[in-house]
Amino acid sequence: MFATLSDRLADTFKGLRGKGRLSEADIDATCREIRIALLEADVALPVVKEFVAAVKERARGEEVSQALNPAQQVVKIVNEELVEILGGETRRLRFAKSGPTVIMLAGLQGSGKTTLAAKLALWLKEQGRSPLMVAADLQRPNAVNQLQVNGERAGVPVFAPQPGNGVGDPVAVARESLEEARRRLHDVVIVDTAGRLGVDAELMQQAADIREAVTPDEVLFVVDAMIGQDAVTTAQAFLEGVGFDGVVLTKLDGDARGGAALSIAKVTGRPVLFASAGEKLTDFDLFHPDRMASRILDMGDVLTLIEQAEKAFDQEQALKAAEKLTGKGGDFTLDDFLEQMQQVRKLGSLSKIMGMLPGMGQFRDQLDNFDEREIDRIQAIIQSMTPAERANPKIIDGSRRARIAKGSGRQVSDVNQLVDRFFEARKMMQQLARGGGLPGMPGMPGLPGAGGGKKAKGKQQKKGKGKRVSGNPAKAAAQKKAQQEKAAASDGGNPFGTPEGEPIDYEKAAAALDLPQDFSKYLK
Repeated sequence: MFATLSDRLADTFKGLRGKGRLSEADIDATCREIRIALLEADVALPVVKEFVAAVKERARGEEVSQALNPAQQVVKIVNEELVEILGGETRRLRFAKSGPTVIMLAGLQGSGKTTLAAKLALWLKEQGRSPLMVAADLQRPNAVNQLQVNGERAGVPVFAPQPGNGVGDPVAVARESLEEARRRLHDVVIVDTAGRLGVDAELMQQAADIREAVTPDEVLFVVDAMIGQDAVTTAQAFLEGVGFDGVVLTKLDGDARGGAALSIAKVTGRPVLFASAGEKLTDFDLFHPDRMASRILDMGDVLTLIEQAEKAFDQEQALKAAEKLTGKGGDFTLDDFLEQMQQVRKLGSLSKIMGMLPGMGQFRDQLDNFDEREIDRIQAIIQSMTPAERANPKIIDGSRRARIAKGSGRQVSDVNQLVDRFFEARKMMQQLARGGGLPGMPGMPGLPGAGGGKKAKGKQQKKGKGKRVSGNPAKAAAQKKAQQEKAAASDGGNPFGTPEGEPIDYEKAAAALDLPQDFSKYLK
């Protein structure tokens, strides 16, 4: 969503690199580019003016003029100001001290409230809560049925006493849900209300009546992040008509310009609590202003990636794989590789995962064009192998590769590439796991030029001392004669151990090597 904004800001900061001092003209030009980038991202004009003014004032201050690297200081200022307009700090849900906590969802038509109710319920369930969803949207066709289906997917019960489709009293349903939650010992009640327009006085009044009936602990305004500045206008109308405590942004994975996300918290004065960035029920998490600012500036979001990995990865399997890489638990096989790949897939699409790493903005085209089905093809090739082949890929010869390619519906070249890459990747991972560093990289542990370099150098010098030849011709001749006598006293100086001068019986020597029968033709 923020791709265009990220690219424009990155181009702006490139012009500052290498400058030991920033002039007034540099600062003005940079702020002008930032202003254009924000306006193109559809950020509200008052927010743009305030943001650019704050950046310009701080850029002219001592923190930049006295800095060793002024360009980095400007990036730091822009990052901090982005965090500020996104809400400053992460705001978490407030829970009731006694009785069930009531969370009321409200927003515009088509903003994704019903799906978000299930996402929030599943997220709360994973936090150890016992949520109950309430179908109070009785206006939209099949809204009640949709909430029930989503409830089954999330494993969360749904209170739906009315059929909906224009039938029933949503205020009565919301009021009755509190008694139902107390009776069934639910500690959180999520009330899904009907979508409305900012100018729809009747539905705005209905939302106000539901709020008065259940006195919610949190009223969350659900807004589609793709609708631009109009989201800010409707949010202000809803704030005046009903009021809300926090904002939830949906469809952050869209390709719109994302101005709503950068404007709504600053304009309404209400923090963004949650963000939804996908169609799966698990594509939902707390909104962290600092992490979002880092993504916009192409600094990555490693913390979120780590949190998702901790939830998705099986720690026991990961430990077993690590032991195999260090050589303590056997060899790292294609079965282990497939297990690791399947765990990575639990995190979501690979392009999304890679997008959380710092500096990946420059590879955005490659990430956007990445074919996620390639992982399925790799999985098909591995699963077309026998258990013995997966355990020991070295036995996969030409005929086996042809059979695997046919079984997986791929080309033999695809099988060759997978096997070759597996060996290369295993070698690199083993070296990293054992602390040996990357092969060929100067300054890495265990390599010349690093901590182990002196030791290796010392060994080479010690080995060289034993081979030195004296500069005195008499002494050199004596050394040579001693070496020859030592070689003669050993096993004859030839690979078959026969005494010097005695003819070699090659047939007898071949029999001693115990070679296969079909090798005999090469010895004639």
